[in-house]
Formats: sequence, structure tokens, C-alpha cells
Amino acid sequence: MRRRDLIAGLGAGLLSQPLVASAQRPSMPVVGTLFVGYPEALRDVVAAFREGLSQTGYVEGQSVGLEHRFAGGRSDRLPAIAADLVRRRVAVIFTPSLQAALAAKAATSTIPIVFRIGSDPVQYSLLTSINKPNGNLTGIYDIEADLGAKRLGLLHDLLPGASRFAVLVDPTDAASESAIKDLRAAATVIERAIEFFPASNNREIDIAIAGMAQKRVEALLVPPSFLFFSRRVQLVTLATHYWLPAIYAWREYVEIGGLMSYGSVLADQYRQAGIYAGRILKGEKPADLPVLQPTKFEFLLNLQIARVLGIEVPPTLLAQADEVIE
Repeated sequence: MRRRDLIAGLGAGLLSQPLVASAQRPSMPVVGTLFVGYPEALRDVVAAFREGLSQTGYVEGQSVGLEHRFAGGRSDRLPAIAADLVRRRVAVIFTPSLQAALAAKAATSTIPIVFRIGSDPVQYSLLTSINKPNGNLTGIYDIEADLGAKRLGLLHDLLPGASRFAVLVDPTDAASESAIKDLRAAATVIERAIEFFPASNNREIDIAIAGMAQKRVEALLVPPSFLFFSRRVQLVTLATHYWLPAIYAWREYVEIGGLMSYGSVLADQYRQAGIYAGRILKGEKPADLPVLQPTKFEFLLNLQIARVLGIEVPPTLLAQADEVIE
């Protein structure tokens, strides 16, 4: 085994441990968080969740403890990590992905769970009603219906002569099948070929992007997977290396050198999840807190990267952008 692989394996084994051990008073409530990805890539969104808690009067280390758990990109680890949080008797569990929410729901029917997901919670049996959640779950539903088609349309507007598009897919994501179906239909509408490349870890991401280059696909769509979000530096670097125009789900990709993004404001959702967790700590029940949906969506365009890739951005597309990085 190569030294790099050994170190990576050892590191992944530690990811289910707390990010930081909070100094806790004996009676201090603890909120457990359950992430699919890696701690170093999720600090900003964790900070937004912490900010939401503080808006309800809960300050980490003073009035609330936080126990962060990271599965290191391995969704198969989530059930065991969720069970560990239940054994620790945390007061609330926050799950920012569908896989994590399903694992937490299977682990407990009593501890309140606040989720942030991009899939219909009713369809996946997390609850029976968005407006009146039942049981111990509520949260934020970042509705993704039609957003995949919108992203594909923006790529088409940027590259009207392109005929072959690639989509990176996380096969461990329970929502992937539905997303693939929607994107196939959207590609048919614009009469373009589309190919799906599976990847569920760093090495497979490398192989998938290299495979796209070998097959001479002309543009890439990266869907809103939190595994991919955790590896966004890797993805943006590879897309630029292979001269592959790409669109992503969130602004965080564009801010580090991605070409385009279209989607909701992720930090706002984490902040709202923190507020919901704080309200539950104050005594409100998940069943009394309706599932929220984002109302703001933004389109970001990085002209610096467009120039690097030799792309002339149509004025009509520039006019649609909410933010342009010069």
C-alpha cells in the first residue's frame, strides 16, 4: 500500500470523531451534527449553523455543546455514527444530507432531528407532511426539482455549439436516481447527449474527470452532493486542468475558481437549521415547526475562469448573473 493511501485511510478512520471537544457545563445541552463529508471542507457551513444557534441565545461552550461527526465521504458509516450520537443522548441531531437524515431517523424516534436536504422528505418517508411534520423531524427542504434542468440550460446557453455534456454522480446518494431521470429528460428537450460518470471517493473523482476528457465531453454539471461539496477544491482544480467548463450547485465553488453556479444560498439554510435547533432546545417540538424551503436562488459567473478556458460569455447570459467575478 502506498504511503499516501495509508495516511488517507488512517485519516478517514478518525473523521467520525468530534471536530472540537467543547468545554461543557454539567447541565449543558449538546447538539450532535452528522456530516457525510470532511471537516476541513465544511468549516464555513458549520460556522453558519453555529451562528443560527447563537441567534436563539445558545453560544457554543457557554450554553450549548456541539458534537460534530464526519463520515469522511463514506455514507455506509452514517448509521453507526448516528447510533453513537443517540447513545451519547444528545439533545438534538442536525443532518445536512438525505443519507444522514435517513440514518438518524433509523437510529432514534425520540431525539429531535433537524435536517437540511435537497430531496422531498415526504417521498423518502422522513415525515408525512411538510407543513405539519409528524414525529421527531423537521428542517429545511432545498427543493432541487427543475434546478438540474436549469443548470443544464445555463451550460447550453454558455456553449450553444456543444453537443456532449457530462454529469458527475454520487451512486451512494439516495437522490441520484431521481436526479439522473430529470437530467435525461432535460437533455432530450435541448437535443443534446448526456453521459453520467459515477464517483464516490477522491480516487473515483480523479478517474471520472479524466474519463470525461478522454471521451471529449464539452461541459460538466456537478450536482448538489455534499460529498462533492466536501471535495470542491479537487473538482474545481480538475475541471480547470482538463479545460472543462463546469456548472456547480453553490457559490462556494465559484468563489474558489469554479466557472458557474446556480442554486440556493447554502449558508442561509445552515443558519436557519441552527435557529430551528435552538428553538427546539428552548422547548418547541419538531412537529410544531413546518419544513422551510429557500426562496432565494442565485447565478454566479466567474469571468476570470471563462477567459482562462477561452470562452466568450454571451451578453444575454451575463445579464442573467446575480454576481459576476471579474
